[in-house]
Amino acid sequence: MTTKMAPNVRSVGVPGKRTVYSMCGMCAVRCPMEVTVEDGKVSWLQGNTRDKAIGASLCAKGAAGIAFEYDDQRPQTPLIRTGARGAGQWRRASWDEALNYIADKLKDTVEAYGARGIALSDRGGFFNDLARTFVKALGSPNYFNHDATCGGNVHNAARSIFGFSHAALVPDFNQAKHMVLYGRNIVESLMVKEVKAFTAAMSRGMRCTYIDPRASATACRATRYWQVRPNSDYALNLAIIHEVLKQEAYDKDFVERYVSGMDALRAAVKDTTPEWQESHTGVSAQQLREFVTEIAGQAPQVIFNPGWMTARHKQSFHVSRTALILNALMGNLETPGGYVIAKRPQYYGRNNLKPLAARAPAVTEPRVDGAGTTHPTWDPAIGMLHQLFAAMETAQPYGVGAYIAYRHDPITAMPDAEAVKRALDKLKLIVSIDVRYSETGWFADVILPESTYLERANILAGLPGPVPVFVMRDQAIAPRFDSRPAWWIFREILRRSGNKEALDFETVEEIWNYQLEGTGVTVAEMRESGVVSLAAAPKLAPRDALKFLTPSGKIEIDSELLKKAGLPAFPPYEVKEAPTGERFNLLFGRPSTLAHGQSLNNPLLKEIAPEQLLWIHPDRAGPLGIRDGEEVEISGGGAYVGQIKARVTPLIHREAVFMLHGYGATVPLATRALGVGVADQRLQHGKLYDFDPAGGGNALTETIVRIKPAAAGGAKS
Repeated sequence: MTTKMAPNVRSVGVPGKRTVYSMCGMCAVRCPMEVTVEDGKVSWLQGNTRDKAIGASLCAKGAAGIAFEYDDQRPQTPLIRTGARGAGQWRRASWDEALNYIADKLKDTVEAYGARGIALSDRGGFFNDLARTFVKALGSPNYFNHDATCGGNVHNAARSIFGFSHAALVPDFNQAKHMVLYGRNIVESLMVKEVKAFTAAMSRGMRCTYIDPRASATACRATRYWQVRPNSDYALNLAIIHEVLKQEAYDKDFVERYVSGMDALRAAVKDTTPEWQESHTGVSAQQLREFVTEIAGQAPQVIFNPGWMTARHKQSFHVSRTALILNALMGNLETPGGYVIAKRPQYYGRNNLKPLAARAPAVTEPRVDGAGTTHPTWDPAIGMLHQLFAAMETAQPYGVGAYIAYRHDPITAMPDAEAVKRALDKLKLIVSIDVRYSETGWFADVILPESTYLERANILAGLPGPVPVFVMRDQAIAPRFDSRPAWWIFREILRRSGNKEALDFETVEEIWNYQLEGTGVTVAEMRESGVVSLAAAPKLAPRDALKFLTPSGKIEIDSELLKKAGLPAFPPYEVKEAPTGERFNLLFGRPSTLAHGQSLNNPLLKEIAPEQLLWIHPDRAGPLGIRDGEEVEISGGGAYVGQIKARVTPLIHREAVFMLHGYGATVPLATRALGVGVADQRLQHGKLYDFDPAGGGNALTETIVRIKPAAAGGAKS
């Protein structure tokens, strides 16, 4: 089969100056943006000024999009591995050869394991109808997003209470009086719209209580900061609920009408007093009582953010769940200053985009990770990626032979990189589809270069919200190298696999027109501004008409989903032993200038990247002979040993150390990032299959590392 070039969406190389309304692709947030193109080249990037919430603002990562586009250190043509996996031996291939190679290996996989032996993971988000459709069209149930190491626990916690994701809860910053954040470092790990709304709310007097073992930049903006012990926030929440009930600082009318399981809640927190939690968290009983008294006078305009990744330990599902219960006790749903429940187009009498997945035959095979079956609390729509790797190793519950990583880098994102590689090495086929040289791509059999977000168009996306919107990423310029958009790549693989119907479109405009059928919105309207709102203004649901998607139709404190899984709604708090001597809990995060492992090789972002330092408390550093600014050695139980400079500071809890994520890259062709810093995921030895049983998320912050002064002349392994 001979491939046809992916047609340009528009005449992208014409002379002159024009503006393209599109969407940033420098991190997973995907902010709406304006792209100025002059004579076929990008000359300026800024936020979409037709979207008042973002205006012209972009973060540092977004502003570095031009540097990324015109950097040559990215895959420029399909590559097929010629040596051992990870050895960096490649040969260039045509698209026909690479796609036929993949199709042949997929056929081998289907013959050996059935279609269910094919799996794909991506970073999720706005456009995942495309990847879901591709996997479904192949006949496999095994689509995964990255949430095993991100928002999986909070997502599944919200489902157990409301029947829908936490993403459907939109904070009303304009009228909120108090926001409680559990490690949600809004100011640094940022979404531009959210940080603008947060800082504006703080400026007009909103209070903020920030809870984190490390004093992040958000802690410095907060009106109250609690430096809790690592992984102790579940104990804190149980005590807050105890005190809220004791002071009767909750909305009795709302609870009576919409909440079930209050007796179970009262029984669970009967003994979790402010004094009980003090030894577990370090927060004084008096401070906790004062906090509850304060929010009692501010409710219902009090928002408990359930976390993005929370703390990612084996009870962090219940941290998020108790935070969500506190919102229900505040009665803050569908009320000004609280949480607005995101609306779909149907709420305003409009039609949603037609899903591409409806074009593929239904798949009846069970998921390999047990999400939704043997693990009823795990959402099968997102899966739990660590169990895919377990199946690769054990062939249980069935074998997996082929894996496609689409703009996802699990060797960087998942704990214990060597364990991930051992699992991947069992496969017949590993494909990386990406715009950069990732660690996973370097270990793959085939690298397919996706066109950059400025060089490609995506399928359209519909986003629920107070006002639902349709959004577009439009192609701004022609690809600089021999790359293709994902819709075209998936289409071509399906055609070679005999499953072409689901994505049998010749142009992306054909896809857009299919998606827009019945919506009353045209492609021309989408291109006019990149974002089309489906209502003139938000409209809260009447308080007597709230509906929840749980079995009972109410907010379920005593969750039917947890009962089905045989799991307790309120397990006892697991007391954490304090690490001593050289031993510390490893915490990690990212700065505002970098996004995970994908930014450090950017020419501009590398210039402003912070030095990776290891935060350590002076009370622990002193006895170990560690001084500020000196090199220390860090190890996590495996063979990997890193060397990093110490930052001795009381801004980190005594039991923990903290470092930035996304460093320690090993791919030789990404020369700016190569060997810079320490890879925290390689220190998370033995953590690939260590997870929260209820939420499924990896227990990353239960990693224990050893710290000691670096030996003279020591080097990283």
